[in-house]
Amino acid sequence: MPWNAIETPYLRVDQPRFDNNIQRLNCHLNALNTPLRPHVKTVKSLPAVKAIFNGGTGPITVSTLKEADFFAQHGFDDQIYAVGIAENKLPHVKRLIEQGIDLKIILESETQACNVVEFCRLHDVVIPTLVEVDCDGSRAGLTPDSQALMAVSQLLADAQLFKGVLLHAGGSYGCSTRAEKVAAAENERATAVRVKDQLAGVDIACPIVSIGSTPTAHFAQDLSGVTEVRAGVYVFFDLVMANINVCSLDDIALSVVTTVIGVKPEKGWILIDAGWMALSRDRGTAHQAIDYGYGMVLDAAGRPLDGWVVESTSQEHGIIKHRAGLTDIPSDIQVGDQLRILPNHACATASQFDKYYVSNAEDELIDEWPRFNYWT
Repeated sequence: MPWNAIETPYLRVDQPRFDNNIQRLNCHLNALNTPLRPHVKTVKSLPAVKAIFNGGTGPITVSTLKEADFFAQHGFDDQIYAVGIAENKLPHVKRLIEQGIDLKIILESETQACNVVEFCRLHDVVIPTLVEVDCDGSRAGLTPDSQALMAVSQLLADAQLFKGVLLHAGGSYGCSTRAEKVAAAENERATAVRVKDQLAGVDIACPIVSIGSTPTAHFAQDLSGVTEVRAGVYVFFDLVMANINVCSLDDIALSVVTTVIGVKPEKGWILIDAGWMALSRDRGTAHQAIDYGYGMVLDAAGRPLDGWVVESTSQEHGIIKHRAGLTDIPSDIQVGDQLRILPNHACATASQFDKYYVSNAEDELIDEWPRFNYWT
């Protein structure tokens, strides 16, 4: 099928970039002797996740129990459900465990821990549980030196459910310099190891020490004491990651292909058939060094149109304008032309679609990867 036969908007994956991104992080973590547990929430696609594991399976992180179900059916039996557990999801977790899935859950409160302990007692099931630790004040988790952390861990350990700790350096997404990202990675690691040592001091074994974010995974210099690293968006990258210098624009493997449906020279507008339903509402670059609006504009061949961004959107329309307010539209942009939009946040944009169209180094369409969405 030729590219111009596909109705726009659609998602396009540059497989050489996708493969290079995977290899880059694998090489970095291999050098630090620490395994990767990819977060599949970004891709939500069996062929894509299989590609991460060279066609096989391996340990994964999931963000929904629908992901857990889907990947369990395809041989991924070592999973962490990395969202704080809600009590009404425990029966679903139990079903997966009884199917032979090694599914770990996370929590950050005594209330959640009591719910899990009581559920396991009533149903004679063991649900392996990690305690989430807040290493930088940016996301969920118990603070590392809190009495609550020790109390919750002890409660789970007494019920033989405690399996370790999980950290996510959410603050690293605000780190633009190499030194800041290196420091965030070391803080994440050091906090995790400190908590592990505190637990050891009260005879609580901590077999899993799971840390990770895409920025810290790439800039960690030492992972001693850590058992695994998690990252997700690294397979595609996006404008947020490029703005904080985790990747370059040339590393971004995901784009939305759209068609020009109008040109308004008097306003300096290019109208496209990709609105917020295609690009998402994510404005992750709004407070970064470069604001790309709803996405950066490339021509059909993937060459940047310097300064042109999707400035505003409605449901199915996007308006491209020059970031500096220039009104001279490039003379070669005509109605019917196709453009490509790099996403602010690959996870959010990908979630608007049900498949990826995959290209090779010769710009040929070589595959279609189905993906799924939602929670149930």
